[in-house]
Amino acid sequence: MLKEKEGKTCLSCGKTVKGRSDKKFCDDYCRAAYNNDLKGAVNNYIRNVNNALGKNRRILESLLPAGETTAKASQDKLVEKGFQFKYHTQLYQTKNGNTYFYCYEYGYLPLEHNWYLIVKREAEN
Repeated sequence: MLKEKEGKTCLSCGKTVKGRSDKKFCDDYCRAAYNNDLKGAVNNYIRNVNNALGKNRRILESLLPAGETTAKASQDKLVEKGFQFKYHTQLYQTKNGNTYFYCYEYGYLPLEHNWYLIVKREAEN
């Protein structure tokens, strides 16, 4: 008597998988759904951080008048526009000890009394 071969089950939906012996999913939809669920939390975190960085950059850009390389803005104005100070792409420390926080090419330097100097970095060649 022939022993019936047990079918593998789809990792996503649990249905029986037909086809090649190394197949793990019943179709492309289940494969994509499984991988999206597996990586969803990490991808959401990365997406949220990237969105925050982009928004911070747009806010700094909007507060810098056209043709100007520096401007000042209050902390209240930045927060009102949705700026999140915990997100920046890099820090730059000057020789005299000032630390600029950058969101891509736009940056800010904390000043006294909750004011910030907004700057745009010159393009590197």
